[in-house]
Parts: sequence; C-alpha cells; structure tokens
Amino acid sequence: MSSNVWLRAGGIGRTVAEQVYVHPIDPVVVVSVRPDRRWERRPRCGICCQGAPLYDRGRRRRWRSLDHGVLKVFLEAELPRVSCPVHGVVIAAVPWARHDAGHTRAFDEVVAWFALAAPKSVISTLLRINWHTVGAILARVMPDRDAEDGDRLDGIRRIGIDEVSFKKGQRYLTIVVDHDSGRLLFVTEGRSKDSVRRFFDALGPQRSRQVTHVSADGAAWIAPVLAERCPNAAVCLDPFHVVKWATDALDQVRRQVWNDARAAGMREHARALKDSRYALWKNPGDLTRRQQAKLSIIQATNKPLYRAYLLKEQLRAVFTPGGPERIGLLDAWLAWASRSRLAPFVELARTIRPRRAEIANTLAYGLSNGRIESMNQKIRLIIRRAYGFRSTPALIAITRLCLAGYARPLPGRAGLWRSGRV
Repeated sequence: MSSNVWLRAGGIGRTVAEQVYVHPIDPVVVVSVRPDRRWERRPRCGICCQGAPLYDRGRRRRWRSLDHGVLKVFLEAELPRVSCPVHGVVIAAVPWARHDAGHTRAFDEVVAWFALAAPKSVISTLLRINWHTVGAILARVMPDRDAEDGDRLDGIRRIGIDEVSFKKGQRYLTIVVDHDSGRLLFVTEGRSKDSVRRFFDALGPQRSRQVTHVSADGAAWIAPVLAERCPNAAVCLDPFHVVKWATDALDQVRRQVWNDARAAGMREHARALKDSRYALWKNPGDLTRRQQAKLSIIQATNKPLYRAYLLKEQLRAVFTPGGPERIGLLDAWLAWASRSRLAPFVELARTIRPRRAEIANTLAYGLSNGRIESMNQKIRLIIRRAYGFRSTPALIAITRLCLAGYARPLPGRAGLWRSGRV
C-alpha cells in the first residue's frame, strides 16, 4: 500500500511516510514518518508552536493512530527537542499530534466525536484505549476548539447562573448559560463568589457592564458578585425557587401541627393529618380524589395548616401569566404572611421583602432559570452516562464539548456529508 494512502486513511497532513510494516511480535502496523520539508525547515516549540533552534535529535517514539481493520496503527518518528526562549528545552511540535500526546490529532477527534453520545466504557472498548484516556483526550481537544471558534462570549446580554452537583461530598460546578442562544457559556468547579468572579474575569469589565439581565436562584454567593461586576443588570429571581421556599415553610407548619396533635393526645386528628404532604404540595389541578378529600378534611379541622396552604398557593399565583401588575399581589401576600402568626411564613416574608425588586424584574421580563435547570439535567445525564468522572477537568471538557456548541462532524466524513454521498 502506498504511503499516500496510509496518510489519507489516518487523516494526517504535512507528513511523509517513509516505511509501512507489520511489527514482527505485536500484531500492529507501524508507519515510519517524518514532517514534510516545509515543516522541517523551521523547528517549532511543542507548547507555543513558535520557531525555535534545534537542541538535539531526541529519541524515537510512537503515536496511536486510527485503526486499520482489526489492527492497531502507530506512527513512529524521531522526535527532536528545541530550545524555546519562553519554555526552555521542550519536545518539538509535529504536524500529526498535539504536544505531549500519545495519539494523533485524527484519533483525538474521533474520540471527541464519540464522546457526544457514547459512554466512556463503549469508547474505550471500541477504540481499545484506557477508560481514563478518554477524559485526558477530551481535556486536550478543548483548547484547540477554543482557539478555532474564537471569542464565544462576545455579544452576551442575558445570562443565567446556577450550580449543579457532580459528586458526593458537596462537589459542585458553577454554570453560566446564555438565555438567547441556549448555549453553555462557562463552567467551573466550585460554588462560591470566586466561581462567579471567574466568569466575569473571562468576560472582561467592558462586556460585564453590557449584560442587561441575569437570572439566578437567590443564592447568597451570587448576588454580591452581580452587584460588584454588573450593577446595571436586572437581576431576576427564579420563580421555582421562590415557590419552593413557600413549600418548605408549609411543610414546617405541617410537621408542627402534627407533632402538636400527637403531644396533646389527639390521635384521631393526628391520623387525619397523616399522608397529607402531597395533597398540600401539589397544584390544585393535579390533585387526585383522595388528595382532594384529604385537603377538605384539613380545611375543616385545622385552620392554621389550611391557612399555610393558601399562603403557598397565593405566592404561586404571583408568578402565573399576567405581567408586572402582579407585583401588587406580591405586596398583598407579604402583608398577609407577616400577620399570619405562622412563624415559618413570617420568616419567609422577611426573606422575600428585600428581594421584591428581583421578583418585579422576573414578572416584567419573564425570565427564569428553567433553561438553566434543563442544562443541569443534561450535565447529570452526561455524568451518569460516563459512570462518573475522577478528573474534574475531563468532566468540564466533555460538558463544554456537548453543550457549548463545540460539536464537529465525524473526522474525514464532513465532505461526504456535504456532498450527499453518505
């Protein structure tokens, strides 16, 4: 087989194949290669790819390439070292592989393409590589994706910020999503003010001031950074989390009245309150007949608990379609909750009152964290599909690859797809 065919089959350019042979011991194909003359004329640093004087001839090494049938294929070449004025003595760059990699660029791209939909176990079995090698390859591919696509944060105006748990032991990722395009803009490890600051550091001071809307869940570690970095943005408080606060307050009242009934020896009354959680939690239109009956019993026998239920429902009604005029309903709710004599709701009113402006923004602009919660579910699916990640950089790389618009066609087939031959 000609050397040109081997190079085309492996997706390798600017390279000359000198010899192709089957290894006498291992059942693998070895292709002895060297860079073409144009590349050899100017040795380059493997890290920054800038021209650098030759230091020594180095040693021969191999790179795993795309398989030929059932046979593994390796490229083999002498890898000299250069003396870079910035990075010192480092391995010279080669056209067929990334710096300090054991696989060719084409092999890395195939792994990245499979990672969009296949579990790591399937990729490692199909391509005959180690489980952890998949994550290392993805972390290697993403810097090139960033360089190819340029500045992906330009023109950002409306964003959403949230966190997602990825491992036991309070391990979180902070994510930022573009409301207009639906793309994942930024992901970093941690759940703190520093995590949010990293995004605005990447965005830059000028573009941070151009952000017009931010949706968040009311976390204490988000608001101070928003006030510091983009003070002119309208912060929108996510409705789901506000209603969840009311549901949690309702549950506190439910547990308290049930415990009070048991302590007072009112067994029949306590039994009537048993299994009432879902009847109180669910929306009225979703109740079963049994739950409707349970709610009727509560209305007739326990006024404080039913009052807590009505408070939860009125707060939920604030966020039903109707526009910014529904802020008056929120003011009425705050007044009612403050004098309800239900400690959890009195405390909730104290929590919500300083956030009235954020809720008003939510009602005016119709912005919520629904899109971000959807992104969180996709990230959890990626984690489950891979059976977890030991390396956080690998998790961040595959998350960005799948959700930030970095997808590429299967290497070597883009032209066929465009021409309609496949």
